[in-house]
Amino acid sequence: MKKRITVFCGSSMGNDPEYLHQAAAVGSQLAQRGFGVVYGGAKHGMMGAVADAALAAGGEVIGVIPQQFVGGKATHYGISKLEVVADMQARKTRMAQLSQGFVVLPGGAVTLEDLFEVWTWAHLGMHAKPIGLLDANGYYRLLMQFADHMVAEGFLHQRSRDRVHVDADPGALLDKVLMGLESFGWDEMPVASLGG
Repeated sequence: MKKRITVFCGSSMGNDPEYLHQAAAVGSQLAQRGFGVVYGGAKHGMMGAVADAALAAGGEVIGVIPQQFVGGKATHYGISKLEVVADMQARKTRMAQLSQGFVVLPGGAVTLEDLFEVWTWAHLGMHAKPIGLLDANGYYRLLMQFADHMVAEGFLHQRSRDRVHVDADPGALLDKVLMGLESFGWDEMPVASLGG
């Protein structure tokens, strides 16, 4: 299996140019480290910044997009491969199958749903792939404080909270995620339980 990381992020730019800068840093650093990028297939916003930076650094970029969005102005046709799937749920399953880990950048409701689903799969033992959360501009600070609150109140196990690596620096975050890959082993990543 080729080395790839799924990147979940918004198709919007955000209000601070730093978000796009950090998204581009993630894409370029993944490519420089020999990892392909799997993402949502859009050419705008955070998604486009990740994809274009990875391509510029010589990396592979695979977009996974639901049929309903194909042909729109937002679709990125300049990437290495564009896979079309039936719907949003099939999209997330396919993105998980194609990669050995997840990095979540700032985004909106869809990005949060992506994060919580792969986090839930990990909690239930459906995969052991590392999950990284890029806390650019402190974007996810309150979310992770709430996760700590869930642990304190007895609704979330500390080991499940610790499944999510958090860092504000793209390089440091990727170090944590890739260290999680090395400790688990490339050939032991279960994908059958994710629909493979």
